[in-house]
Amino acid sequence: MKAWKYPLSDIDLGKEEELEVLKVLRSRWLSTGPVTERFEKAFSERLGGGYGVGVSSGTAALHLALASLGLKNGDEVILPSLTFVATANAVLYVGARPVFADIVSLEDLNISPLEIERKVTKRTKAIVVMHYGGYPCDMGSVMEIARSRGLSVVEDAAHAPGAEYEGRRCGTIGDVGCFSFFSNKNLVTGEGGMVVTRSKVLADRIRRMRSHGMVALSWDKFRGHLSSYDIETLGYNYRITEIQSVLGLVQLRKLDRNNRKRKRLVEIYRRELQEVEEISVPFSKFKGIPSYHLFPVLLGASINRNLVMERLKKFGIQTSVHYPPVHLFSLYRKHFGYRRGMLPKTEEVSRRELTLPLHPRMDEKDMRWIVKKVRIVIREP
Repeated sequence: MKAWKYPLSDIDLGKEEELEVLKVLRSRWLSTGPVTERFEKAFSERLGGGYGVGVSSGTAALHLALASLGLKNGDEVILPSLTFVATANAVLYVGARPVFADIVSLEDLNISPLEIERKVTKRTKAIVVMHYGGYPCDMGSVMEIARSRGLSVVEDAAHAPGAEYEGRRCGTIGDVGCFSFFSNKNLVTGEGGMVVTRSKVLADRIRRMRSHGMVALSWDKFRGHLSSYDIETLGYNYRITEIQSVLGLVQLRKLDRNNRKRKRLVEIYRRELQEVEEISVPFSKFKGIPSYHLFPVLLGASINRNLVMERLKKFGIQTSVHYPPVHLFSLYRKHFGYRRGMLPKTEEVSRRELTLPLHPRMDEKDMRWIVKKVRIVIREP
C-alpha cells in the first residue's frame, strides 16, 4: 500500500524483471559473477565503450573513483555543495579536503566552471562535478580547466544515465564516471552503482579495490580457475549482487523509453507552469540532452516552502528539496569552517527549491492534476 497517491518517484518494474530474478535464484550463484559481467559490459557499451565495474552503491562508486586516483591527506577536491551528501563524504573517505564551489545561476543549477577556476590552489588534485537533475554540466569548460592544471575529473552521474553533453554520454567525459541505481533513479536495482572509465589501469585498480584488494573474485575460484589469491592493495566489500545486476540489465533495456517519457512529462510541466508568476523553472533554456531525473522549481522568495509542501501533502502529493547545501551541514561547518553566505547562489536555491513528482509511471492526467493543486496552494494566503 502506497503512502502517497502521487509519489515523488516510482519504479517501472514488471514481469520481465521477475522472470530474470527467478533465473538468478535458480542458478544458485548470487554474489558478483557472470550476470554482473554481462551488466558491466552492456552498460559500458551503452555509454560508448570503456570499462564498467559494478558496485554496491553510487556512494561506493564515488569512493572507489577517488581512491583509484591516489588522493591522500592534504589534497583538495573541488565539488558542488548543491548535491547529495555522498558526493562530499566520498572526498572525506580518502582523507582529502572538500572545497565547495557555487553553481552557475538560478537557471543552471550545476557547478560553475568560473567558480571552479577561482578555487584551484597548489593543493587541488581533482574536480568532482554532479550533473544536477540529469542536466549535463559545462564539461567542455571543466575539462579545459582540468587539462590546463593537471587535475583529475570525476563525474557524479547518479542523475544522468542516458544524458549527453555535445554528443558524449555523461559519465564518460572525465577520468571516471559514477552512477547510482538506487530506487529513485532512472535505472533501478534497489541498491547498486557502476564506475566507468576508459582507462584499463584505473578499471583494474577499481575492480580489485571493490573486493578487498583481491586479485581474483570468488566466482573465479568457484569455476576452478584459481585455488588461492593475493591481496595487492587495500580494498573494501563493495561488490554488487547478481540479482541487482540482472535487474540492471532489464532496466537498461527500458532506459531510453523511460527517459523519453520523462521528457514528455517535463514538457507538460513547463508549459502548464510558465504562467504561474510565483514559480520559475530552472534549465528552461537548456539545449542539450538531459535524462530528466528531477523536476525542480524555484518558489518566489516570499513563499513559505514548508507550508506549500504541507498543503500538497494533504492532496497526497509528495515533494522534496534537492538539496540542503552540504557546506552548511554541522559536520562540514565544524571541521572545515564553512558558514552561511559563502555560496550565495547555492544557498538561495536551497531556500527556494521544490521538487515535484516525476517518474515513468505517471501519466498526463496525473501531471495536470498535480499542477492544478500546485497553482491552488501557491496562491493560498
